[in-house]
Amino acid sequence: MTTGTLGGEFTFPATSLTVQRIGYGAMQLAGPGVWGPPKDPDAAVAILREATAAGVNHIDTADYYGPHVTNQIIRRALYPYPADLVIVTKLGGRRPPDRSWQPANSPQELTAGVHDNLHNLGLETLDIVNYRVMGSGNGPEEGSITEQVRVLAELRREGLIRHIGLSNVTPAQVAEAQSITEIVCVQNNYNLAYRHDDALIDDLARQGIAYVPFFPLGGFTPLHSSTLSFLAGRIGTTAMQVALAWLLRRSPNILLIPGTSSVAHLRENLAAGQLTLSPQTLAELDGIAATESV
Repeated sequence: MTTGTLGGEFTFPATSLTVQRIGYGAMQLAGPGVWGPPKDPDAAVAILREATAAGVNHIDTADYYGPHVTNQIIRRALYPYPADLVIVTKLGGRRPPDRSWQPANSPQELTAGVHDNLHNLGLETLDIVNYRVMGSGNGPEEGSITEQVRVLAELRREGLIRHIGLSNVTPAQVAEAQSITEIVCVQNNYNLAYRHDDALIDDLARQGIAYVPFFPLGGFTPLHSSTLSFLAGRIGTTAMQVALAWLLRRSPNILLIPGTSSVAHLRENLAAGQLTLSPQTLAELDGIAATESV
């Protein structure tokens, strides 16, 4: 597989970082519930090596996956890293012993999180760090993020971070962060059926800022749609490949980070970059969010 089949390229604004539009999300490299090591660490290493051999040069991770597990597997699999590899990590969360997901957004916690990522990835500087807003629910919640973004901006001035992004945020929070520092990407929940960020995606595209949908295939609740399944059958491909191909067509600033712990599924995900959707199919896919409950 050549890099030209991975959806094309995208350069993060005001940076020298260019990635293929289909990347890899490392969350599923950890054990069940994103806790502890995987059953087969060698298989996890093999997936990462398969991905990069296929041209993937954008890996999304967080040191609280495991915790620490995914970053340690990434380092084992790929260090010393390919020159063009962009590793994007997140701050703002922690995993206490009860395995819950809790916020970690104080200046001290954010600073410690940067150093944990640097240590476990074996890096001196992190390419991109997203501040992940951990709300009380599953989606973004309004509230000031000025303190946290200022901490990241200071860590950037210290040379520990190259670029800053945001995750699980509202349009107002994006604007708030941009008043403090440059933002190169936004990572929110978005897919074929969950399209609350349509206006935000278009606004970011006008600014050349990347939009990275997490759960592009539905996450812990995989997409199920009779229309999606029917169209995939008509095309002769899988429903998940169609869902990914639709995202690539939705906007040129969308970057994909589907995760999997299976080499076979990885290959299926990457093959979505070669899938062509007709105008009729795109129109039918666009109607899913309005007509179906998934």
